[in-house]
Amino acid sequence: MTSTSTRSRTSPPKPPNAPARLGFAKGTARWQDIIENPEIDLVSITAPNALHKEMSLAAIAAGKHVYCEKPLAPLAQDALEMTLAAEAKGVKTQVGFNYLCNPMLQTAREMIRAGELGEIRGYRGIHCEDYMADANGPFTFRHDPAGGGALADIGSHALATAEFLCGPVTKVMGDCVTMIAERPDGRGSRRAVTVDDVGRAFLRFENGASGSIEGNWIATGRKMQHDFEVYGTKGALAFSQEHFNVLHYFDTTDRKGRQGFRRIEASPDHSPYGLFCVAAGHQIGFNDLKAIEVAGYVNAIAGASPEPFNFRAGLRIQTLVETILTSSREQRWLTVGQAGPRGTA
Repeated sequence: MTSTSTRSRTSPPKPPNAPARLGFAKGTARWQDIIENPEIDLVSITAPNALHKEMSLAAIAAGKHVYCEKPLAPLAQDALEMTLAAEAKGVKTQVGFNYLCNPMLQTAREMIRAGELGEIRGYRGIHCEDYMADANGPFTFRHDPAGGGALADIGSHALATAEFLCGPVTKVMGDCVTMIAERPDGRGSRRAVTVDDVGRAFLRFENGASGSIEGNWIATGRKMQHDFEVYGTKGALAFSQEHFNVLHYFDTTDRKGRQGFRRIEASPDHSPYGLFCVAAGHQIGFNDLKAIEVAGYVNAIAGASPEPFNFRAGLRIQTLVETILTSSREQRWLTVGQAGPRGTA
């Protein structure tokens, strides 16, 4: 099976030696060449968000499997069109949510489902970085209303993790704000920003728990704060992506005077950690999470397992994002799926 990545149609051609320098046998500055190549079975789309739909639909029509980075599409209606097209064609799809592939998150979900935390009462999730904190940073495709905003860009990870651990979210109350009103456009002028720099939401889960999430790309000093806390009647869990080989667990049955969060270190006991390292404490990294994600996807293509996080799952996350944005605009609680046309923060 051959796989390659699409590039933005507006990007300048790479230097002639780029494919060789990056270890590729071939290269092109025209993404349609990839779709039209009969030797390619799987297309990986890492282009700006506004191009995901066009590229995906073209690849699906050509009968190719599609891996698409999140967010799947700027609008839920676009994501639905992509999902239905893939399902009708019978191709396998994947949306890039590789943080869910961390053995520590798998362990957390197993503990929750096994009842080790008891009845789940509360959840807190956050994904904060500072790559947009500089007000003089340029206007990018992430600021484009057609496919941008902190909630969609990184808050989507917080939402995916919340449902991965605690199940479906049924109601949301959003608060999405633009803190930097304009940015340099690269042509000597400044361009207005209308997408959210910070997206927050209160959540109600189907299991009765309540919680909150935040997506924030102007969080000064934060590089990868993809964290969560889960509170149950019998125990609690705490996790930080900045130290993602450790899960912290509190057990209410520990005797008084000995209670506290204990460290669960990632080890070969937490599959598939053992495929990367034979000893605990040596840790796996971000690229290993991506390798785990792609391995699961390839297994699905081979028919050995279900798709780990397909376009329909990506559609679910975009629906949550859209509902939160609408809730923020209308300043009221909304049932998930109630969102109208996407508005600005």
